Amino acid sequence: MTLLEIEGLRKEFPVRRGLLGRLLGTVHAVDGVDLVLARGECLALVGESGSGKTTIARCALRLVEPTAGRVRFDGEDLLALRPRELRRRRRRFQMVFQDPYGSLNPRQRIGSAVGEPLEVHEPGLSRAARGERVRELLATVGLLPEMAGRWPHELSGGQRQRVGIARALAAGPDLLVADEPVTALDVSIRGQILALLEGLRERLGLSLLLIAHDLAAVERLADRVAVLYLGRVVELAPRAALFARPLHPYTVSLLSAVPRPEPGRQRTRIMLAGEPPSPLAPPPGCPFHPRCPIARPNCSTGVPPLAVVEEGHRVACFYPGELAPPGGNLSAARA
Repeated sequence: MTLLEIEGLRKEFPVRRGLLGRLLGTVHAVDGVDLVLARGECLALVGESGSGKTTIARCALRLVEPTAGRVRFDGEDLLALRPRELRRRRRRFQMVFQDPYGSLNPRQRIGSAVGEPLEVHEPGLSRAARGERVRELLATVGLLPEMAGRWPHELSGGQRQRVGIARALAAGPDLLVADEPVTALDVSIRGQILALLEGLRERLGLSLLLIAHDLAAVERLADRVAVLYLGRVVELAPRAALFARPLHPYTVSLLSAVPRPEPGRQRTRIMLAGEPPSPLAPPPGCPFHPRCPIARPNCSTGVPPLAVVEEGHRVACFYPGELAPPGGNLSAARA
């Protein structure tokens, strides 16, 4: 059953300069994205910095207003809700932010930070009941109840991220958006946080929208993966199918950089030429064609649709699979 549906989502940011705010152009941060998230599913959004991952999530939660498109949560159009109505719905979708150091108020004790959503969404709860609920939430994310009296600076990065997760869970959400939840953490702590998210999802029946560039985290948590490039979805597939046989050249290049534990199965690294184009002036045709190893003349004039290539596997490419021969040994095809 569908929980979150995103249709034709676009987000543009005007770029201005000078005291008079002269308009220099428009950044197309998200350019016509369609996504569906089922109940209990984990959908991962992956791509380079600036690909639009976080903007999609923020638009879906109406933390920023989209330029165009439709967002439905459990069948209800979120973009049509008035501020008061939206505030009541927010308890059902919460976000865990990337920076565990910046997401907590340094002047607010941990218990107060975790209990704040309870004050907003359950104002009738007594102080004693709220304190008990905070201690339960801390235990749920693997923290001792006495940490409720501590300040953020007394906690490690991993502990702070656990507090952020506990705060998000306080409202009892159906959807949890995790925006690069382990990027700012030490490698030794990342696995613990991923295991926590994995366990919470199974135990609480949460749907998870995971924003990540750490493909190891994606491979561990995601059911499906959407690969973004310059604000567009270029490949959408079940996790196993995507990692076994990526079909878009950009996805192939991303996965070729993932180290494998078996030396004999190491993939040939595919180095892309140049940098991603500016979203202020996107190239004509396929947005990836200036860097694509297999680009042909029609790639610079036509925009490939996100079409079904295999069951559940969609790709926006005129030549899907040419850069990923069968067998999983990724190597560059002819130019």
